[in-house]
Amino acid sequence: TSVHWHGLILPSEMHRVPGLSFPGIRPGQTFEYRFPVRQHGTFWYHS
Repeated sequence: TSVHWHGLILPSEMHRVPGLSFPGIRPGQTFEYRFPVRQHGTFWYHS
């Protein structure tokens, strides 16, 4: 799994696609998304 962001401008390493640009976050694993938010607005995300 991963988190998919809508409308945010992110560093490329934070906007990854499971099976395409990385293997995904497997059960029992963790991944911490850390990035500066440099824009104002309301945005949504999903996993």
